[in-house]
Amino acid sequence: MGLPVLILGESGSGKSTSLRNFNKDELVIYNVAGKPLPFRKRLPMKNNATYATIYKGLQKPSRKAYVIDDSQYLMAFEELDRAKETGYGKFTDMAVSFQQLLQRASWTSEDTNVYFLMHPDTDEMGREKPKTIGKMLDEKLCVEGLFPIVIDARVQQGEDGRPRHVFVTENDGTNLAKAPMGMLPPTMDTDLRAVDEAIREYWGMRPIVDAPESAETE
Repeated sequence: MGLPVLILGESGSGKSTSLRNFNKDELVIYNVAGKPLPFRKRLPMKNNATYATIYKGLQKPSRKAYVIDDSQYLMAFEELDRAKETGYGKFTDMAVSFQQLLQRASWTSEDTNVYFLMHPDTDEMGREKPKTIGKMLDEKLCVEGLFPIVIDARVQQGEDGRPRHVFVTENDGTNLAKAPMGMLPPTMDTDLRAVDEAIREYWGMRPIVDAPESAETE
């Protein structure tokens, strides 16, 4: 069973930048909005990815890490494509499509991590939640509850007074952050490669890239 991981953060909070330390043979990025990465390194990307594109890749995974950036645009683009349709049926369809994507992420191999990068929103009580379309996913599914790990990407003031991009992994009563005890520090650098390594070590998963087999001696 694959592991879905949720990374929540506003635009500019460092979600995409956190991919910078991956190597090109370690992951595939499903770039839903077709945006260039905010660093020079070239990583394998499927630009303007759709549900069909992602389903096809996750069905026969060739990597042990996948990133869907930013996954809420799958819903937003579908809503715009169907804007002229009347009735609430289209919102049901959109909710089902995203729910099926979450399922497919967990159907990958047991050593595969699928990272959902999403923008946050707030509910009527001012509490943080993943940004979705309509109320069905929020009220019937509770999207964040399907992720065993939720990380908040935030911009905080550093000791030198300058902005510092960080991952927050501990719930402070205002966010959704959570991680198993002892897996990650409460606050860390925005480095998703380091997060992936910690996950694999904690749960005994295979390395993100298998070590080459040593040649047999004659």
